Amino acid sequence: MNVREIAPNIYWVGVVDWDARYFHGHALSTHRGTTYNAYLIVDEKITLVDTVYTPVTQKLLENIREIVDPAKLDYIVCNHSEIDHSGAMPAIVAAAPNAKIYCTKKASEFLEAQFHGGWEYNIVKSFDELSLGKRTLTFLEAPMLHWPDSMFTYIKEDAILMPNDAFGQHYASSGRFDDEVDVNEMMEEASKYYANILNPFSALVAKKLKEVADLGLPIKMICPSHGVIHRENPGRILEAYQRWSTGPAEDVVVIAYDTMWGSTQIMAEAIASGVEAAGVPYKLYRLPITDRNDVIDEILRAKAVAIGSATINRGLLPTVTPLLDDLVGLRLAGKKAVAFGSDGWGGGPVAAINGYLDKAGMKRISDGVAMRWKPNAAARKELQEVGRQLAESIKE
Repeated sequence: MNVREIAPNIYWVGVVDWDARYFHGHALSTHRGTTYNAYLIVDEKITLVDTVYTPVTQKLLENIREIVDPAKLDYIVCNHSEIDHSGAMPAIVAAAPNAKIYCTKKASEFLEAQFHGGWEYNIVKSFDELSLGKRTLTFLEAPMLHWPDSMFTYIKEDAILMPNDAFGQHYASSGRFDDEVDVNEMMEEASKYYANILNPFSALVAKKLKEVADLGLPIKMICPSHGVIHRENPGRILEAYQRWSTGPAEDVVVIAYDTMWGSTQIMAEAIASGVEAAGVPYKLYRLPITDRNDVIDEILRAKAVAIGSATINRGLLPTVTPLLDDLVGLRLAGKKAVAFGSDGWGGGPVAAINGYLDKAGMKRISDGVAMRWKPNAAARKELQEVGRQLAESIKE
């Protein structure tokens, strides 16, 4: 992927990873790959904002060399010290021994703990400024978006915001800008990214959005550290984050389940029939054949969820537990919910599912529905009524 000039003497020097299919270990799927974005500002002081993941370090150095000798770097700005953005730091520091590092105090601690470089750090706080000559960088701390060390860098003269992980997407593309890609694909990936990474910090996201709005900073371009750059319509992603961080969700019910011999599937389909009869859209997912992160994205945007499992070893099927762990960890609270499940002779999983729903802060409409063996016609009617009640609960 070629270097791109995104504004006069400001360059994208990152790396596109078309092959990435998982992130954060195997915790997050990335069906459309990802990018590691880094930005080079050529001024009286030459500045690199963020680096890239360790395995693509040499490509970053090659890209910088297309513009300047890395040894001429004056400043390195680290907005966030997670390895996908800081992995190349040792190589960059070695190639630019006179460059000064600018970051938050937490970032300095995290960089040192990861690389043991003994580097000198210039600690910045919100509203601190750094003159590059014709341009000025303003720093805005953004703790827990999504690490304690995170910050935004704003280029005042160009009205460019470089917010690292905020407003990004895991999305590999030949285009570098939102007007060069399929916007629907981009926003699908942005939504999934938010749901699986930033949702636990929604209150902080909403607060930071208000803070930036209150500052009255003009924003002509948003340059995140993953995915494409927002230049055609930066307001689109800002509005989406406002919506995702504060709601309201959509009038949709997500039904996610796994089945062993088909009984729980019958239950799921009967609940779906009741939701449909109430005039509410639903989405039905069998977990072993559906990407869990995609289901999380759907749940983020829905008002209600039904979770079901068959029984194994007196508990939940192992395909269901990871989704429930995510509901708790990602704090998908406030949604109407119901548990359901089937068993034969050893006790059912509904109580266990209820425990997860409660920890996640969801609002259960009942104690759930537990049934033994295969549901008959009467049982299916009962389940349809549960679906109708769940659907009606989100109309209120």
